[in-house]
Amino acid sequence: MPPRLRPRFWETVPLNRMTPDEWEALCDGCGRCCLNKLEDAETGEVAYTRVACRLLDDETCRCGNYALRKQIVPECVVLTPGNLAGIAYWMPATCAYRLLHEGRPLPPWHHLVCGNRESVHEAGISVRGRTVPEWEVPEEEWEDHIIEDPT
Repeated sequence: MPPRLRPRFWETVPLNRMTPDEWEALCDGCGRCCLNKLEDAETGEVAYTRVACRLLDDETCRCGNYALRKQIVPECVVLTPGNLAGIAYWMPATCAYRLLHEGRPLPPWHHLVCGNRESVHEAGISVRGRTVPEWEVPEEEWEDHIIEDPT
């Protein structure tokens, strides 16, 4: 029988007790949370578009100005343990924050599990090379850019 591995921080530390570094480490870098979404007012169903926030770097799938994102994009939602429960439903189904909030494990391709930050891209989970910046698409045309949320 293989030796038992030490529990990893995300398996033992509740989200609301994580250090800032632990919290930030959960992000897999997929970029899907930075896609503009459309929510059906009647059903609550959320549709992802390939229209990305103006700060999303399409190559790295990271925010181009993470420290000042809320000042530059006032509608940006800064995810915290305090607001996660109310917004987890519109986060990607594979998002580490959502998975842990729902009591589920991280997927094998997650960098904390496999040790490879590129694995999110290799697994086809990220939006690398598949977005259009929001300044190129008028909001009334976002419906024309709806994509499936890969799970």
